[in-house]
Amino acid sequence: MQPFISHLKQGVPLVDVGSMRALVNEVGIETFLVELSSKLEQDFARWQQFDKSPRYASHSESGVIELMPISDGQFFSCKYVNGHPKNTHVGLQTVAAFAVLADVATGYPILLSEMCLLTALRTAATSALVAKYLAPKNTSTLALIGNGAQSEFQALAFKALLGVSHVRLFDIDIKASQKVKKNLAGSGLQVDICSTVMQAIDGAQVITTCTADKRNATILSSDMVADGVHINAIGGDCPGKTELDAALLKRAQVFVEYEPQTRIEGDIQQLDESFAVTEFHQLVNGMMPGRVNEQQLTIFDGVGFALEDFSALNYVNELISKQASTRLDLITQQDDPRDLFSVLQASSAVQVAV
Repeated sequence: MQPFISHLKQGVPLVDVGSMRALVNEVGIETFLVELSSKLEQDFARWQQFDKSPRYASHSESGVIELMPISDGQFFSCKYVNGHPKNTHVGLQTVAAFAVLADVATGYPILLSEMCLLTALRTAATSALVAKYLAPKNTSTLALIGNGAQSEFQALAFKALLGVSHVRLFDIDIKASQKVKKNLAGSGLQVDICSTVMQAIDGAQVITTCTADKRNATILSSDMVADGVHINAIGGDCPGKTELDAALLKRAQVFVEYEPQTRIEGDIQQLDESFAVTEFHQLVNGMMPGRVNEQQLTIFDGVGFALEDFSALNYVNELISKQASTRLDLITQQDDPRDLFSVLQASSAVQVAV
């Protein structure tokens, strides 16, 4: 039997929350983010090899449930992810996600993974990777507006990839900012809690907006932001949800992951399709310039794209292939592939305790 076919029949590796925690801690979170960003850059560089589409989204008043598929012809990945901002009011996660990585040639799954932690890691790695191309030289200060679940990951990614040393926090709930400051203690970052957005962004070379409310909001208006900064706008991710003033977008050079999806879900949904944007893969491949001068205002209108999940799942799969992992008996393994009914007739070895 071919080694890969034999591998497929051994069961599907599962990376649950505990396994992901152990994996990240073993590698080291900053090393993990740097290596993941390298994987992302490699995949964005081969953009044309991917079969791409906007994600499927099922919207409701309380949130959204999405499926995010993509394939490069060898591997296929798909993530299930939700976004329900009010979940935190009842003690639940805003985002609950999991994903599958599959072999295209056979259709068999080769990895199942949690995607709450991994989504936060890949989002942070993507943000910092884009900023490597667009942030001002010698960036040292990051403003984080909205201090929810993504914040610590963003701060550490910018530290690891850009050398950021100072983080300024603002959230309408000061407890959220206090949470971030506590979690980043010992990280080597200087972390300050600010009382206003203006205080947080004053002197910052990079501004990250990451708010969760499902509404058209103006976290940053044009008159608040000086020329020469880079804005990492990652909170707008569904129709009817924005963070940036339209006038601010019009002042800037705007960069996106996959334009057809960002037109639906990003901050640029406020503008008509004549407004020009640049897809990030064009920077990686040298097709378009990034920051052209220190006075330029740049914005990354990031909504999260399936390629980023694909890169993250393949990176994790490479890491766990070197070690034993929990495997799920997810696919039937009868001797005759055509005789599925025989699986029901097989004797069970399970003993029932009385």
